[in-house]
Amino acid sequence: MAKPPKTTYVALPVYDGATLVDIRLVWPHRTWHLLGRGGTAREIALANEIDPAARTLPVLLGAGLGAGLAAVLAAQPGAVAVLDKETPLLELSNAKALYADHPRVRWIDAPTAEAAVRELTQWQMENHGRPFQPLANPVYLRLDPDYYGALRERLVASRKFDFWAKADYVRFKSWPPRVLLVTSTYFLMGEIVTACQRLGVPHYFINLEDKEIASVDFVEQLLRAVLEFKPDFVFTINHLGVDREGVLIDLLERLKLPLASWFVDNPHLILYLYNKLVSPYSAIFTWDADNLPTLQDMGFAHVHYLPLATDPQRFVPAGTKQRPRYAADHPMRARVAFVGNSMHYKVGARMKVARPARELLLQYREIAAEFSAHDERSVRAFLAASYPELMVHFQELETPERQLAFETMITWEATRQYRKRCLEGVLPFNPLIVGDRGWRITFRHAPQPWRWHEEINYYMDLPFFYPLVDINFNCTSKQMKGAVNQRVFDVPAAGAFVLTDWRLQIENLFEPGKEVICFHDSDEVAPLARQYLNDPQARQAIATAARRRILSAHTYEHRVESIMRTMLGIYG
Repeated sequence: MAKPPKTTYVALPVYDGATLVDIRLVWPHRTWHLLGRGGTAREIALANEIDPAARTLPVLLGAGLGAGLAAVLAAQPGAVAVLDKETPLLELSNAKALYADHPRVRWIDAPTAEAAVRELTQWQMENHGRPFQPLANPVYLRLDPDYYGALRERLVASRKFDFWAKADYVRFKSWPPRVLLVTSTYFLMGEIVTACQRLGVPHYFINLEDKEIASVDFVEQLLRAVLEFKPDFVFTINHLGVDREGVLIDLLERLKLPLASWFVDNPHLILYLYNKLVSPYSAIFTWDADNLPTLQDMGFAHVHYLPLATDPQRFVPAGTKQRPRYAADHPMRARVAFVGNSMHYKVGARMKVARPARELLLQYREIAAEFSAHDERSVRAFLAASYPELMVHFQELETPERQLAFETMITWEATRQYRKRCLEGVLPFNPLIVGDRGWRITFRHAPQPWRWHEEINYYMDLPFFYPLVDINFNCTSKQMKGAVNQRVFDVPAAGAFVLTDWRLQIENLFEPGKEVICFHDSDEVAPLARQYLNDPQARQAIATAARRRILSAHTYEHRVESIMRTMLGIYG
């Protein structure tokens, strides 16, 4: 039969009594029948092509009158896709309306063949990557060969190619393993890439623009990388690239390709937004050892402590070949300095997202202050235990996003109060505070003079800044009550001295008193600052000892090595 002209057809029903038995497709000079003399038997016969034992994914190219779809559903127990964009035919046959809510049927009416392929790929991943079984109504192939014909060719080629067999290669057969990096603008990924280069680790990049959802383009990049690069495992930071619906986790399970996700922020403010979390092919690394029990309680089988680190080739002491000494009158020279966010605007931003009830707003500062001093790490658990009368208002924040925003708001408010209290201890020393303009609001009534400088770039400015300061002051965010933050590693790596708040986990990383100086309470800040401002030799000795420890144990090369050996031990 000849190819029809590129004009819109008119669909006319053909009845046998009250029963629809066919549809005529009428053009100005041509008429076709959807089923013809064979009637619905032609559709039903499509089910004979299915081998239930093969566990394929049937894809109907054209719904017809729906008899073929019913036969395919009866012939096998799995999912079925229907590719049909012919609105005039669907309106007459009523097939889509009858099966629109069927749990095993996926309707695809994408306007282009490429868009349809993307939807089919997503559907295939949701169904464990089983091979396609195209079932074509011949009329649809002739009706639009650039759509239905092209799709049939793609589906047949996909089945012959057998991607899944080619992706079933031996993992961890050589050292170092091959690492597929999901990269983004997140600041730590650059350090991981550099560490892989220095260690000679084979690695491949997937650049991710959308930081939350595994888009179809991202999945296509990943599948291509699996075939071309043959990675031993995938690495990401903070679950970047893992979609909330669990499609990527399912795909990695089907591929038997392990995922290493290193959380350098509170995982509980991230993970509970995800529908599927636990997988035997997911290994979770957290910079905070306090998270280990709760992550295990969530069902993760592979949970490991991995503290932060630094790049000692970026943070280099002044007076070395890489970093010259600075003039004594440098405009950013300071006896005491702090680099960090005031949290003033961050609290407001989270408040706008959470839109909490008046009862929560009236007490949020009090809640934050008590949470700051409490051992509980979870805002949600703290609220339930200490403010049970407010939990009903928290639960009225109907979406997970609003609840997360409120928890983050309390965490940032606790940090804001804590940082203000700690920094008041160094105000007598005319400190330089580097950060957002919220500091001008925080200390607008401060009795002592202090200096402010706008935020500076982590990569371009901080390595030069730390050696300009006699005491780099540090007070940690309340999202980490026992862990050590980035500054404790970066400052000594730059050959500078840091005065930091004590955290339990710091004792496993540095020797207090010899490699790091800590204050346990804000009342200790001023005496310690005065003591070490007056003892430059002690400052230098401690900074030198800390850098020595960093070079031996706390670089990103150490962390990448630890991740690789852990993944080998689990999945090798």
